[in-house]
Amino acid sequence: MTDQLNRRQLLERAALGGAALTLPGILAACGGSSTKAGGSTVSHTLAKTLRFSNWTLYIDVKGQKHPSLDQFQKKTGVHVQYTEDINDNASYFGKIRGPLSQGHSIDRDIIVMTDNSRYPSLLIDKGWVEKLDKSAIPNIKNLLPTQRHPNWDPNRDYSLPWQSGMTGIGFNTKLTDPVESIDDLLGNPKLKGKVTLLNEMADTLSLVMLSNGDDPAHVTDKTFDKAIKKIKKAVDSGQVRQFTGNDYSGPLAKGDLAAAMAWSGDIVQLQSSNKHLEWNLPKDGGDIWTDNMLIPTGGDVFTASTYMNFVYDPKIAAEIEDYVNYICPVVGAKQVLLKEDPAIANNVLIFPTKKMLDNVHIIDAKALNNEKYLKTWQDLISA
Repeated sequence: MTDQLNRRQLLERAALGGAALTLPGILAACGGSSTKAGGSTVSHTLAKTLRFSNWTLYIDVKGQKHPSLDQFQKKTGVHVQYTEDINDNASYFGKIRGPLSQGHSIDRDIIVMTDNSRYPSLLIDKGWVEKLDKSAIPNIKNLLPTQRHPNWDPNRDYSLPWQSGMTGIGFNTKLTDPVESIDDLLGNPKLKGKVTLLNEMADTLSLVMLSNGDDPAHVTDKTFDKAIKKIKKAVDSGQVRQFTGNDYSGPLAKGDLAAAMAWSGDIVQLQSSNKHLEWNLPKDGGDIWTDNMLIPTGGDVFTASTYMNFVYDPKIAAEIEDYVNYICPVVGAKQVLLKEDPAIANNVLIFPTKKMLDNVHIIDAKALNNEKYLKTWQDLISA
């Protein structure tokens, strides 16, 4: 309690010249720093600006402002240059790989990328991201236990979740009865030509493998080929209209589609304007994915880590969640929302039940980097 009081006092007293210090930053005021593995050092002085790249509509908005970012600036003196310039993982990685491969900064301190796209693990393997400064992230203790040890970053040395989502089936109840399985989505003749699948291999492959009784966490040539054959049959028959990113959302809301493989958070957001949209976790199981904050080479580690600590405060996490409506990674945010917005707190697409979480799966990371699989998938969705 005393440490918290002192930290607040120090923040107030240190907010000079557009910068501020957190408690560990007292060393920096005296010329101090901490040492990372490998001998390099991390300055414990906050930068004047935090440069943050994220996806669109992925942080709290009020008018033209982002309230949580304003609060971060008020608390620390750090201005956030917030850019919504990530539209999909592949194109963003293509944009940043050149400078990162040459050891150059991309003028970002935080980027957000999805684990089932393979790119977070690839960035770590290539050494193109910085280690977190965990001394600046005491709130890491609030990370959901199920998120603490992903196989591509087992100790969360390089990443922290921003939000998660589940992949399942979205449908319009004005046009179809509830769609409860992938076999129904791909085989019900009443849905022919009114169905879309996702163009991310991890999402579609996982759900189809589960419908086949196979485990997407352990992909083999046999189970991969079986799933591809099933998808191709549905495409060739005209059951599936096309593969999409989240641009399925407009046609689904307007009634041009009856059903689609869909991300849970999209449907929650669309339900506010269309009460006929629903989302089901397929009875055979669904896919879960996480968008992760990472610090690219040259990013300000201490400032980025300080921001991560800020958003892992349950009150701030709840504020972001109340707008974003994906799955919150922060323990305690639900309890805040039970008081402030019970409808959000009790929405199982935002705070899933244990039964739901036990029935979602993470795809085999090795499959995402299998060049043969990637080529087969690209040929399928491009046909």
